[in-house]
Amino acid sequence: MQLWHPIGSDSVPPKHTRMLRNYFKTAIRFLLKNKTFSAVNLIGLAAGTLCCLYIVLYVVDQYSYDKHHNDATEIYRVITAVAQKGDHHTNASTTPPVAPTMKKEFPEVVQFTRAIPTLGSSEHLLIYQNRSFYENNALFVDSTFFEVFTYHFTNGNPTGVLSLPNTIVLKKPVADKLFGSEDPIGKTIVIDDGYGKNNFTVTGVVDESLGKSHLQANIYMKMNPGGIGSDLLANNHWAINNFTWSYVKLRPHTDPLQLQRKLPAMLEKYGGQEMKNFGLTKVLNLQPITAIHTTAGLDIELGQPVSPSFLGILILIAALIQLIACINFMNLSTARASNRAKEVGVRKIVGAGRNGLIAQFLGESFLLTLIGVAIALPLLAACLPWLNEITHASVSLHLLRDSSIWFMLIGIVVVTGLLAGSYPAFYLSAFQAIKVIKGNFTSQISAAGLRRSLVVFQFVLSLVLISGIIVIYSQLNYIKTKALGFDTDQQLVIGIHQDEIRAKMPLIAAEFRRLSNVSAVSQTNGYHGQEGGYRDWGVWLSGGNQANAIDQNNISSDEYSLKALGIRLISGRDFHYQDSGSTLINETLAQRLHLDPAKAPGTIIYDGDGRTFNVVGVMKDFNYRSLKMAIHPFMILYNADFNNMDHLIVRASTNDYPALLQKMEAGWKKILPSVPFEYSFLDQKVQSFYTADITLSHIINSFTLMAILISSLGLFGLAAFSAEQRRKEIGIRKVLGANTTGLVRLLTRDFLRLVVIAFCIATPISLWAMNKWLEAFAYRVDISWWMFAIAGGLAFLIAMATVSFQAIKAAVANPVRALRSE
Repeated sequence: MQLWHPIGSDSVPPKHTRMLRNYFKTAIRFLLKNKTFSAVNLIGLAAGTLCCLYIVLYVVDQYSYDKHHNDATEIYRVITAVAQKGDHHTNASTTPPVAPTMKKEFPEVVQFTRAIPTLGSSEHLLIYQNRSFYENNALFVDSTFFEVFTYHFTNGNPTGVLSLPNTIVLKKPVADKLFGSEDPIGKTIVIDDGYGKNNFTVTGVVDESLGKSHLQANIYMKMNPGGIGSDLLANNHWAINNFTWSYVKLRPHTDPLQLQRKLPAMLEKYGGQEMKNFGLTKVLNLQPITAIHTTAGLDIELGQPVSPSFLGILILIAALIQLIACINFMNLSTARASNRAKEVGVRKIVGAGRNGLIAQFLGESFLLTLIGVAIALPLLAACLPWLNEITHASVSLHLLRDSSIWFMLIGIVVVTGLLAGSYPAFYLSAFQAIKVIKGNFTSQISAAGLRRSLVVFQFVLSLVLISGIIVIYSQLNYIKTKALGFDTDQQLVIGIHQDEIRAKMPLIAAEFRRLSNVSAVSQTNGYHGQEGGYRDWGVWLSGGNQANAIDQNNISSDEYSLKALGIRLISGRDFHYQDSGSTLINETLAQRLHLDPAKAPGTIIYDGDGRTFNVVGVMKDFNYRSLKMAIHPFMILYNADFNNMDHLIVRASTNDYPALLQKMEAGWKKILPSVPFEYSFLDQKVQSFYTADITLSHIINSFTLMAILISSLGLFGLAAFSAEQRRKEIGIRKVLGANTTGLVRLLTRDFLRLVVIAFCIATPISLWAMNKWLEAFAYRVDISWWMFAIAGGLAFLIAMATVSFQAIKAAVANPVRALRSE
């Protein structure tokens, strides 16, 4: 019988394995024994990781637009910087001939395509058999569109999908709504809109399963020579008509900057004289398609791009929330130091080295972080609908399929574990064995100053976020309540999208005017407060020309326009019936034309098409665009021809909208029984200018509450630590006659000083940050002292409530327990 085992036998685990197993068991035992400590830490880490992970997924989602296209790095959009007599702006669009000319002139361009909005027709009635409904977001595109861009075709084939005349590709939701379970391919549908009734053959159905795109369209219609879209194909203007989104696909390894340097010569060759005639200059630039969605500030933009500074703010908030959670862990760990000091002392006496103790405490930190992440992931799945509602986004968990997200998640665990556990590990491992065995729990590492600094830092972040909430809310409330110069309340906007309806617009308007709760109805080809779609061209006075023209936005309307929208005249008169050739201008245009607004009526102004306009009145300036923009020169042209109109503006004089809408629909159906009655409210359309800012407000509100919660947990830990360290002092004071109120005041005083210090640091930071944010608005609220006072007061109350709990608990404790070892 063999009575010994050879060295290296499998029955004895390696030393490092036994050590790791021992560390793990110790960590689990400590976490289970200290349930409150563990629960509070896990809540902080899970909440912080949840917020951080969602924000990262949101930002990744925003930067993922258009990356799914084949050769996405070779696809560029051509954008236009325009300067004309003091007006400078950059359009996301170009004139129609730019892209095909680039393909002809430069061998570097492999292919081009264009997308053009359905100008003057925002809604399209789709008809198939007995089904019909309105759809928007339609684009005219070249036959090469699906050669340049990559979409997933659920039906049909991208090769040659738009090669034949009058072919159309639909988004899947539209196709499902129109055809149900039928195969759409080869089916003929009718589209009735501002271009008349046209038949189209469905050749493809696409979805967004490959990825999201800035080209948010439901309908892609081919431009046909000699048919619908032929006027767009034939448009050869280089100076005006900047309504085309132009894209080029370059040969591999082409330097886009070198190609961009060739564009001024092309512009001069084909459009130099025309631009000179119009008195403007242009610069064409190439914009990577993957950067379109995250580049804000361009005019005539397709879709809703997101500002990179907005995404930067979100990433900063995510990092700060996670950092607050780490600080929270540090404070709670050091608050429990005295409970673990004897453990450290005993381990050191029996031979444990400092490195081993550091490894043990870091292991506990990583274990807690892993558990926190494990809790955060299912919480994220559960909270995703609510978070998407807050951010107005459609973030999905399929992003977690991306391996880079998991590497990022591992990074969060590593960084969080190190940040949260490093200081407690070094602090606890520095205890001297003999002293802690005797009950002296001081460490060679100074903890008090750093710990207080961390709490100050937490409250600086919380105060900055609270101040941000107050300023953003004040600005949004200012926007909501500021007098724009025209009435948005009780205004209904009704789109007129078909020739059949246009022909009966006068009848519909007359029918609505007969209603007792309608005070005015105006026919117009646009409306104040719309996001875009204003016409613009240069105008000048007698003796001028295109070279000194003043660019202005304009719409056409009838004699009811000012009454319907409540716009004030400062001189002259309103339109009257059959007032052809008349125009109303705003104060800004009068001033830019060097006219005295009081004497401007009677002036004749000219444009490049040889038309003349008689100024009959000057309108007081009003904000017909976003308050982020200054007021631009503006005209309302009189036009009684309903064929050029596409909207009715109805001014209501009642708050009983259901009853009014019921009567309006009855009147509509009497004239147009087969056409759906659809409407919107003007005030809601105006508020849509500020969707991104409202989203930012919701995000900051939600995540600030989370940051305050986690910060309060950190303060709770520091209060617990302080009460623990001063328990003998409190016991002696109670024996000597100190009352509970005095002891609570003694224990809370130091913490409230930290809040005051944080307030002094946070106020200038908040002031700078909010001034930078407000710079985006031409009209902004004044930042006042009371905004920061409210933030400071809230932080003071939060700190008081958090610390008082521990202070009262310590003050009412039995002093005998604290002094029995003395």
